[in-house]
Amino acid sequence: MPEIRVGAGHDLHRLEPGHRLVLAGVEIPAERGAVGHSDADVVLHAVTDAILGAAALGDIGRLFPNTDPAYRDADSGLFLTEAVRLAGLAGFEIGNVDATVILEEPLLAPHIDGMRTTLADALGIPVDRVSIKAKTGEQIESIGRGEALACEAVVLLARS
Repeated sequence: MPEIRVGAGHDLHRLEPGHRLVLAGVEIPAERGAVGHSDADVVLHAVTDAILGAAALGDIGRLFPNTDPAYRDADSGLFLTEAVRLAGLAGFEIGNVDATVILEEPLLAPHIDGMRTTLADALGIPVDRVSIKAKTGEQIESIGRGEALACEAVVLLARS
């Protein structure tokens, strides 16, 4: 029987005018974008942390610290690719990914299929093993006021 592991990831970033909004590697047209040391892609950050957590390989902050100028404005796909590589070296394959983006606006429904495809390609798995959902903050707290966005992700890894 294969060894099965589950990892959970979470990320949260401020939203401000003048910044890009990149989710799962896809740039989304928006009045406000995510602020971060890298491109602030909350989906890729949460999925990266979920993979690293499931494989017990640390976390995104330890491997790619926001104090390192090398990661300034970096494409978060680099973090995800390295997490997948490290998990593979440890003998793990990605079973599936489920991510929930929490964002008041813009509406993400028109972008979900593209986000799923881009994430699946980055992970090297079929798109039917990647789920991305969008929820609002119901106008409550910083997310609901449009000041921030977040993502929760769960990843299943298997090692035979």
